[in-house]
Amino acid sequence: MQASYPSSLSLYTPVQMGEVDRQSAEHVPVCVLMENAGRAVARAIQRYERRARVLVLCGPGNNGGDGYVAARHLASMGWPVAVAELVPPREGTDAGRAAAAFAGPRVPFGVEEAGRADLVVDAVFGAGLSRDVSGLVAETLQAARRIVAIDIPSGLDGATGQVRGYAPYAAMTVTFCRFKPGHLLYPALGMMGRLILADIGVPDTVLAAAPANTWLNEPGLWSLPVLGAQSNKYTRGVVSICAGQSMPGAASLCASGARSVGAGLVRVAAGEAAPAYRLGPPGVIVDEASLPQLLDDKRRHVWVCGPGLSEAEVEQVLPRLVDSGRCVLADAGALTACAGQPDKLRGVAVITPHTGEFARVFGAVGANPPEQVRKAAQQINAVVVLKGASTMIAAPDGRLAINIHATAALGTAGSGDTLSGVIAALLAAGMPAWEAACAGVWLHGEAGLQAGPWPVAEDLDRYLGKARQKAAQMQGMAGIVQNRFRCLAVPDTLG
Repeated sequence: MQASYPSSLSLYTPVQMGEVDRQSAEHVPVCVLMENAGRAVARAIQRYERRARVLVLCGPGNNGGDGYVAARHLASMGWPVAVAELVPPREGTDAGRAAAAFAGPRVPFGVEEAGRADLVVDAVFGAGLSRDVSGLVAETLQAARRIVAIDIPSGLDGATGQVRGYAPYAAMTVTFCRFKPGHLLYPALGMMGRLILADIGVPDTVLAAAPANTWLNEPGLWSLPVLGAQSNKYTRGVVSICAGQSMPGAASLCASGARSVGAGLVRVAAGEAAPAYRLGPPGVIVDEASLPQLLDDKRRHVWVCGPGLSEAEVEQVLPRLVDSGRCVLADAGALTACAGQPDKLRGVAVITPHTGEFARVFGAVGANPPEQVRKAAQQINAVVVLKGASTMIAAPDGRLAINIHATAALGTAGSGDTLSGVIAALLAAGMPAWEAACAGVWLHGEAGLQAGPWPVAEDLDRYLGKARQKAAQMQGMAGIVQNRFRCLAVPDTLG
């Protein structure tokens, strides 16, 4: 049975959020939720923007309804506000009633009015976009000097984070209840400015009952193993690393990552190349014996295959590891050796490709990266960690976590080898593969954040212990997303 994960970390696609909205309407009228949403937008603008002439661009749906409410509240706060309707909402709908309640000026929807305003509020389409943005809408948004978006800038896909047609860069984006995957994926994440999550009164019971298969990767989604009174190096876990002849640094970085995050014992299977590894990190055992001999030790359950290996070396060791039934993490050279042949990876537990390696094995991620990563995980029946600015961790059963707890400074040679060691150590400690991959990615990201703006891969080891301590402190905390995003509550709207 799938584990239960904190509702606060759930990410809903626009379709799933539509179902949440439908269920919520059985408990709280849509007009109340719309009022709360529009008020939250107005409060965010009041707090973070300088007073200026505002134009609210309203579409015909509920996103536009939120815009009319925001316009009314801004006007009541003394801001000069006008509304431009792309298409008037239907009479009798919640959006129609919100439109009727706005008594301020209405101006034509177009380039001239958008260019005249100091601040444009984009309430045209929202995350549930069904077509590319072009024509008048694109031209009008392009004319805006500064934009605050409601839900997500028009033209960004809330499920994938991709641009559909044209999408503007916003100074601030206010969304509601829970994030959507598109909020946390690039290019969208780089186009939303200050990202605010507002509580608008969706009942907790509805959210708790809403099935999610995508989550924000934070402590609480997983729990790190803890030491017991009788723990020893074998219960903490043994990590074994296949070493190559020509790139000893990769395996050494992997070994250091595993040791620094808490592996009980790290062993490097170097064979004839053993002399090149003997000056490596203290505490790492270097093995000269053949792989079949090493596999006789049943305590060596977790193996890393790929860092520093040539394609020929991978062909020698990967099939033997898989046939032995070991838990295998495949990276780097192992992925290169399987280019265009993903079925050769069946039987491994985790793979950790960057975008280029993923494309060589499975094909380009295309217009729907979350779906492509899920398909890859299903195809090889293994956890796939697609490394990037927003790292995605997919399980074969469809679970997906999105990690943005990291820094661009991790884009340095050897950083991925360290990550492989971190995940392997957590696997060796007994964590399930998806949770170990999620935790490893977060810990690696935290170490990068603590290491400063220009670390090299060797620097990360020094911060992995602190990263683990921080994760332990955060485990079980409620409302974890508030550590990264501003959550606006509207407690006075339901009474």
